[in-house]
This record gives sequence, structure tokens and C-alpha cells, in this order.
Amino acid sequence: MAVLEATYAQVRDRLRDYRHAAGDFLAGAGLWLLVLLFVAWSFLGHRDAFVTGIVTGSVFALGAIGLTLIYGVLKFGHFAHGDSMMLGAYVAFLLLSGTIVGTNADTEALPVHLGQLPGAKTPIWDFSFGYGLLIAMLLASVIMAALFVGLDRLVYQPLRRRRSGIVIFSIASLGLSLAIRSLMFIFWGPGGRFYTGGFRSSIDLPLDIRVLNDQLFIFCTALVLAALVYVLLFRTKLGKAMRAMSDNPELARISGINTEQIVLWTWAVSGALVAVSGVMLALQAQLDPQLGFVILLPLFAATILGGIGSPQGALVGGLVVGVVQEVAVTLDLGFVRDGFPGPGYKFAVAFVVLIVILLIRPRGLFGART
Repeated sequence: MAVLEATYAQVRDRLRDYRHAAGDFLAGAGLWLLVLLFVAWSFLGHRDAFVTGIVTGSVFALGAIGLTLIYGVLKFGHFAHGDSMMLGAYVAFLLLSGTIVGTNADTEALPVHLGQLPGAKTPIWDFSFGYGLLIAMLLASVIMAALFVGLDRLVYQPLRRRRSGIVIFSIASLGLSLAIRSLMFIFWGPGGRFYTGGFRSSIDLPLDIRVLNDQLFIFCTALVLAALVYVLLFRTKLGKAMRAMSDNPELARISGINTEQIVLWTWAVSGALVAVSGVMLALQAQLDPQLGFVILLPLFAATILGGIGSPQGALVGGLVVGVVQEVAVTLDLGFVRDGFPGPGYKFAVAFVVLIVILLIRPRGLFGART
């Protein structure tokens, strides 16, 4: 009798595992099919919104890649990520213009800045910006990488030594988010700012696609950086160590990996990505201290859609969330009141995407577990 009961329990457990695996496979296949059908429908029926969504989504993708790197290694949601993006954008603005907000007008905060270089603001090709912005973006990447490492040493490392829970880390990052946003209000004020002014030229692409030249630069930059992160993670010793620590920190430490060094590199890479994605966001929209908090939900939606811990998933998730947002607000819904949907409701769409993904397939498109 005992043998029969053990055999029955074993068969029951196997059937349950098979059922769960089949359900997960069907959910994954259904989600992929839904995404592909939506992308095809958006491209055919709402091409302008689709192109804008791809550009916006590429910015989300850069931010989501940094977010998923932090979660993969440190296992907590970095709520200061959106505001850090805007801080990186403002740092680039300071390096380019040397100004902060004054009593009656902007005040020169830096005696020497990149805008004073010969031809620094002369447009490159048909872009709206010159090489000064590119240098400012690179320097801002270095500064934000150093800032992230410093914040880890000041805030997160003591919490790791105390073996604090995920909630404590998340609350600490939320506090940093509020502090960063307040600093931006203090130094640059609440008003919107732009890297450059004037008319932005566009270019015609095949398939009747018109895109701004700046948007083309944003998209190509996002793809190049995503490819570099992929090479870093899957083709270098540092990337292998980061993935090992993500899978099992204790085993990685026993294997001789310097986990604290890996943590520092994770923050440095994420900080550099934060600065570039912030500059790209400001180039697409504008410099606004509140914009970082607004895009935090789309960043998390992109991360979860692609699969937490998956950089390639963050890229795909960011592009999909960007397209969904832009297309959704262009739909003409006759059964609702005038003015809805509209641009003001754009970021609420990311919340809907987030809930749907958590209900259908919490593991995301690329199978990472939440």
C-alpha cells in the first residue's frame, strides 16, 4: 500500500509539473502572438504613432536595461531610476550651457563650459545639436556612474551589511528619488528647458515613414548601447561574473568572485546608461524635473514585460511599451467622453500593460521569473 501511495504521489506531482509547464508555454506563446499582432496592426494602421512609439520605446529600453541590471544583481527595484535619468540630462545641460536658475534669470555656474568651444553648438549633419552635446553626454555618463557608485557606498552598502530586506532597499531608493528631484527643482527650477532651439528637420524613409533626424539618432544610439551591454554580459569575464552573481550570489562568492566589485561595476554601468537615456529623453521631449518620476512606471512595465533580469527582454519590452503608449492615445473611442484618450493619459497605459503582464505571464516575454 505504501508503494502504491508513493507511486501515486510521484505521478500526481509530475502531472502537476507538466500542467504548469504547458500553461506557462501557452501563456508565453499567447503573449508573443499578442505582441506581434499588435505591432503589425500598429504599423499598418497607425504608422506615425508607431514610429514615435519606437523612438520613445528606445529611450525606455535604455532605462529598463539599467533597471534590470540592478535588479538582477542586487534584487530590488530601483525607484530612483527615473529621476536619475533626468539628473543625468540636467548634468549634461549644465556642462553644455554652464547655467543654473537665478533670481531673475539664469546664472552662470561654470566659468568654462562646453558651449564655449568653437562650433560646439553648430548642428552636426541635419541634427539639431552639435558635438558639444555629445561630449556633455559622455561626461555626464562618467559623472552619473561615479554618483551611482558613491550612493551605493553611502546608502546601499550599509544596508547590505545589515542584511536589510528588499522593502528597505526600495524605500531607500524612493527617498533618494525625492532628494534628486528636489535638487533639480532647486538648481534648475520647474520650467522646461531644451538643449537646442529652432526647427528640427526630418527625413523620409522607405514604407512612407517620416522621422525627425534627432529621433533617428536616438533610436540608433539605443540599439548600439543595447548591443554593447549584450556583449558585456555574454562575451566578457565581467559579464559572466555579473550573471553568476545574479543566479546565485553565495555560490559566486564561494567560487572566488569579488561580489562587491561586481556590485560597483553594476552601478557604474547602470549610471552610464541612466545618463545617456536621460539625454535621449530630454532630446525627444524636454528637460523637466518631474518627467523622471512620470516615466518610472513605463520603465518598470518595460522591465517586467521583457522579463526581469533579461537585458534583451528590457530592449524588446521598452519598444513595445513605447508603441502601446503612443498608439493607445490616438485611438478614437466613441463610447467615452471627449478628450479621452489623450496625451495626458499616455503613461496610464503603461499601468494597464503592467497589470495585464502580471496576470497573463509574470515571467515576461523572455521567461525571467519575477
